[in-house]
Amino acid sequence: MKKRLLVCGLVAALLLPGCNSPEKEFEKDMEAYIAEIDAPGITCAVVKDNQVIYHHNFGVKDLATKEPVDDATLWRIASISKSFTATSLLQLVEQGKVSLTDDVSDLLGFKVRNPKYPDVPITLEMLLSHTSSINDSQGYWTTIDIINPDINTSAGACYNDYAPGSGGYEYCNLNLNLAGTILERVSGERFDQYVVNHVLKPLGLYGGYCVDSLDKARFAHLYDWDAEAGQYVDNYDEAYAPRSEKVANYKMGHDALIFSPTGGMKISGLDLARYMTMHMNYGTTPDGVRIISEESSRNMQTPRSEPEHYGLNLWLDDHFVPGVTLVGHTGGAYGLRSAMFFHPDEKYGFVVICSGAHYPEGMDDNVLEGSIIRMYRHFIEQ
Repeated sequence: MKKRLLVCGLVAALLLPGCNSPEKEFEKDMEAYIAEIDAPGITCAVVKDNQVIYHHNFGVKDLATKEPVDDATLWRIASISKSFTATSLLQLVEQGKVSLTDDVSDLLGFKVRNPKYPDVPITLEMLLSHTSSINDSQGYWTTIDIINPDINTSAGACYNDYAPGSGGYEYCNLNLNLAGTILERVSGERFDQYVVNHVLKPLGLYGGYCVDSLDKARFAHLYDWDAEAGQYVDNYDEAYAPRSEKVANYKMGHDALIFSPTGGMKISGLDLARYMTMHMNYGTTPDGVRIISEESSRNMQTPRSEPEHYGLNLWLDDHFVPGVTLVGHTGGAYGLRSAMFFHPDEKYGFVVICSGAHYPEGMDDNVLEGSIIRMYRHFIEQ
């Protein structure tokens, strides 16, 4: 009789809501993983069949106060921001205000030419695909004047040895600061305001590039591990520097890099997942809000270089899930690591944002790969 009751009890337990569910198993798996890499805070989201079926937050957004990460937490997502810049520019391409084949010299108002190939125009498409032959060796975060030969006599050092558009590729943040400047000059709107007005608001999302326009209490602190001190270093002041004085003296068509078109978007993990569904559905949300045309969206997802498989600020990657090619982008800055990757045909995708990680000695791992493969196994593969 006791055996029968025990068996019945086990069956009943298995049938209870939440018992052995993908959610509970994933959280158990992730909590053990997070403890191993000593991550302060992580947010995860899974999209399946075009819907956000799961999102969860782990850890704290501030190690000092122990305030937990929640759905309202805003993260500086680093280079995933580039896809917002490209999406905005594709809107202007559709409106006929600019072309991907336009010479950026004409768009910026000063000569942008690789001095080794003075007759080869550098186009907007090359900026967005990192095939422009421009590099970051002279910096990219202070002013675009570094590449203006009328102002900087060393502007030639901003270029590599290969010809623009010849198949050479170098990931370069200056490309996107130039692209953001072009967005501003063509649209007539300040860079950060254009993205909010034409991408975020139509999608019903909260976020942006301008720190002073956002609720600072919602920002997640970002951390680098100091091995010598054996502790995390808080990069909050650098990551979320408002640059209020520079914004007050803003020069339209020149100062877009103040907001970092290359990495400055602040948004929650849940809203980033909602944004991702738009790209997953080639420019429109599951409920029919169109941001860019299907043609433009497919164009963003079409690789321009091999073996990088990089398109227009989205790329194809098969490292996160072995044997499965996903589309998306990663980000990394101030200790943060972020990823947004999706399968446009199968209609699933993943978002993970981590505020920092401290890997045990000898651990060959990456928090983005470690998190995405766990989401895939628990929610998609099963």
